[in-house]
Amino acid sequence: MNLRGNHSLENQHPIMYQNIIVMRHGERMDNFVPSWTSTAARPWDPPLTQPGQVRAFQIGQSIRQSLGLPIHRLIVSPFLRCIQTAAELVIALSAVNDVRESDISDNILIDPLKVKVSLEYGLCEMINSIAIRLNVAPKDGNLSFDISELAAMLPAGTVDNNVEMVYKELPKWEESVLQARARYQQTINNLADKYPTQNLLFVTHGEGIEVALSSFKKDVVVDKVQYCGYVQLKRPIFERDHSLIGGKFNVLTHSGQSGVTYVSS
Repeated sequence: MNLRGNHSLENQHPIMYQNIIVMRHGERMDNFVPSWTSTAARPWDPPLTQPGQVRAFQIGQSIRQSLGLPIHRLIVSPFLRCIQTAAELVIALSAVNDVRESDISDNILIDPLKVKVSLEYGLCEMINSIAIRLNVAPKDGNLSFDISELAAMLPAGTVDNNVEMVYKELPKWEESVLQARARYQQTINNLADKYPTQNLLFVTHGEGIEVALSSFKKDVVVDKVQYCGYVQLKRPIFERDHSLIGGKFNVLTHSGQSGVTYVSS
């Protein structure tokens, strides 16, 4: 059993540290080509722009080069813009050879065992009219996803089909902001505890990044989360009675770094 923030362990030496990156998806099509929604079959689920795909790959390159540690598992919201962001990140993180700034994802040979990927409903967009505009939302509030079809968009051999989602189904329309924030927090905590010996990267939405920051850094208000902006968390992992126990998360991201700015409240 994994427990977070166990105060009795503060004087013990951790056996390792777990690192988690919580990232917003890349640049979405409908915010840059407004006419896209008029002909789209799923106008509430936009893809990335082409520059957004390039940016996601570049962020993956940057994480690989600067983090100094491997990402073992990537867990992603089922919205198309997140799936496409994850695909670019996985290619950059799984490259057989070191990637260069000038490389493009189409030319990269990957090792599909380096980073495993799974989908998670708990990381999805807020299911309400604040996040999903009423003029494009399904009239019946039913947002459906074909998980097998989405998984096929990810690099071959990287999808872990044995993973069970924390949230077995999408939240119901109309989910409140408080409900969504509680969902993000529970999902982040549960996934961290599920894989205590692995470094994780979550691809989610703006509100999820705000929750990741405010949950583990007191008295802050997020000002802006850029596309592909992310928060990095780190915690010690202890061993007691043959069980792994997680300590407190620390936020390693400073305001203005990694595309997230915030102020003290």
